[in-house]
Amino acid sequence: MLQLSVLKEQTERVLAGLAKRNFKTAEADVQAVLDLDQRRRSLQTQHDTAQAEANDLARRIGSLMKSGEKAEAEALKSRTTALKTQIKAHADELAAIEQQQTELLYKLPNVPHESVPAGRSAADNEVVREVGQKPELPPGAQPHWELIKKYDIIDFDLGIKITGAGFPVYKGQGARLQRALVNFFLDQARDAGYTEVQPPILVNEASGYGTGQLPDKEGQMYHDAADNLYLIPTSEVPITNLYRDEIIAPEKLPVRNTGYTPCFRREAGSWGADVRGLNRLHQFDKVEIVQITQPEDSYTAHAQMVAHVEKLLQLLELPYRVLRLCGGDMGFTSALTYDLEVWSAAQGRWLEVSSVSNFETFQANRLKCRYRAEGGKTQLLHTLNGSALALPRIVAALLENNQTAEGINLPAALHAYCGFTQIK
Repeated sequence: MLQLSVLKEQTERVLAGLAKRNFKTAEADVQAVLDLDQRRRSLQTQHDTAQAEANDLARRIGSLMKSGEKAEAEALKSRTTALKTQIKAHADELAAIEQQQTELLYKLPNVPHESVPAGRSAADNEVVREVGQKPELPPGAQPHWELIKKYDIIDFDLGIKITGAGFPVYKGQGARLQRALVNFFLDQARDAGYTEVQPPILVNEASGYGTGQLPDKEGQMYHDAADNLYLIPTSEVPITNLYRDEIIAPEKLPVRNTGYTPCFRREAGSWGADVRGLNRLHQFDKVEIVQITQPEDSYTAHAQMVAHVEKLLQLLELPYRVLRLCGGDMGFTSALTYDLEVWSAAQGRWLEVSSVSNFETFQANRLKCRYRAEGGKTQLLHTLNGSALALPRIVAALLENNQTAEGINLPAALHAYCGFTQIK
């Protein structure tokens, strides 16, 4: 959530940033927030003046009663009653204004970093670098949705039978590959200095609001109405919320956590190759890395997180590219996002496998996640997260890029984790 002080003091910068996102109601929404704040400050002055008068009258009434001047005391009580009514009305209106202001602030996305290019869609994203050589496939090479049938490692029909579309069943070497990738990613994160946590996969409403999934993505999350709990779309949500309403000691920063969870997303997507097989699922596995830093350190941490994901892709021997997302393609909460995509040889296209984002103070403001700076004043921290990595499209690329007539060769980094070197 954007800070009110930023809206007031940097209005033009905020509007320019929201224009990069093509946020059409920016001017009206920002002005509405500022108008409400002006009304709130005026009303707060009236409230404080009335409260001060009421407090003064209470002292005077007490003195009069002690000195036996009951008539004079009773005369003042009528004014006190009127002031109490006025003070309550002020308090009720202040609460209503605060609620309106909060709802408007929840509608405003984060302001993009100055390096974010303007643009409307993924077509306007900036390619930062491309690494690795695209493989030459043998004649008769197949996309992964055919390969998984050939080697009987993932079964979509069984998933439909027991749950529905988008919930695959992993079998045999497919299940072992899933487990191997999770352990490999977690071990790499641990070696890079991240502390592993195993969070719940259901979160409450406050957690959804804390990291910005609510109210922005409410329809995309699976919701248990009976207990008002949400299945997580990513472990970013519970891991970051570990620090909600916390004041973190400077010597404990940066916070660096990693966690594996299944992830759940209701989005159905479109028809065609873009969503076939493992390209888009309702349930999938992912290892996440999360950092919480002091503001001056966050962009260094962001670059380190991108480098960490690149190292994983290099170890998996997958050609990849790094994109800087444009304003129109960025997530609601992000100030700067780099997407990492792997080359899918059989499909002949790039597949997104990771997003690494710096949210600056946007999540921390919602979470009330702070540190105590010099002088004792509390300040908001910066939060960051990245996929390291999401499994489905990694598996798709591994299967497609490494297929041979004898089987599917796995990269050396996974041999010890899998216990086999080839799917056959």
